Amino acid sequence: MKPEERIEYVKYRIKTAYKTYDAAKVLFDNGFYNSAINRLYYAAYYAVNALLVNNQIFAQTHSGLKNQFSLHFIKTKKISTKYGRLFSELFDWRQKGDYGNMFDFDSETVDDLFEPVKELINEIEKKLI
Repeated sequence: MKPEERIEYVKYRIKTAYKTYDAAKVLFDNGFYNSAINRLYYAAYYAVNALLVNNQIFAQTHSGLKNQFSLHFIKTKKISTKYGRLFSELFDWRQKGDYGNMFDFDSETVDDLFEPVKELINEIEKKLI
């Protein structure tokens, strides 16, 4: 990826993170809690992806992205461990909400995630280019 392509990609991913975060709010407001968890995970995923690509770190899978984020940013304390835990929880909860049999998240659990996810996106955006 050429430097100018990388810059555009990173900008696009951050923009997508915020749009996906907004979509999560719409879903939450309409009682679609599992879908809201899915969108919150993807909002964080797009931001983390932007951070990794910005630093020329690439991952092929969701698990790989989570591991690279932890290795290069959480363990090195460039990003707070609370955001590492948040991203790991979102990863697990998205799987549970999307694939778990007969499981539904409740309003309170999902509502409590909005502010931390927004903080994570903002924190990552400050570290870009």
